[in-house]
Amino acid sequence: MDFWLRNPDYLADELVSMVEASTADAGHLNTARSLLDDPEPDLRWYPMPRWFFGAYEQLDDAFSILETYGLATLRRAGQPGKKSKRNQFFLTQAGAAAVAELAKDPTLGWYAKQVKLVALVAGDDGGQALKDRQYRQAAYAGTELGVAIAPIAPRVRERLDALSASAPASATGGVGQEGDQT
Repeated sequence: MDFWLRNPDYLADELVSMVEASTADAGHLNTARSLLDDPEPDLRWYPMPRWFFGAYEQLDDAFSILETYGLATLRRAGQPGKKSKRNQFFLTQAGAAAVAELAKDPTLGWYAKQVKLVALVAGDDGGQALKDRQYRQAAYAGTELGVAIAPIAPRVRERLDALSASAPASATGGVGQEGDQT
């Protein structure tokens, strides 16, 4: 999910695929277009390297700050002395309050909106299913190990233009990022 947050073009492609599959309404095409065209995603694009199991970066350093301030906690499942089988990250009550406050901020609120889109795209899929979806992207799958995964914005824009041209104008007009009429 972190990958889609940090790579808005891949998130836009997932939205386009959902509209094609009729699992999201055509209004999400405008959302996909804004992910590609608005300056916000470019400012917040933060590439991830591909490793053996997909896009990956250690979360320990970044997460330790949240833990230190009592905003989040980490639980690892598995047997001591053996490789952890699963990491679970939880917001504390203080963390949830901080998120609610940050969501109101004109600059930082972008992240709260983006997380809602990522959650919409992820649906009920777990880690393996999400990874499988990402590997269906040729640019993602073909990236050499240790190299940043390349953007796909031009290809997504072509798909979006083709789908927008075939959709009725009323289906794609006037819908904002959260599905509200603008």
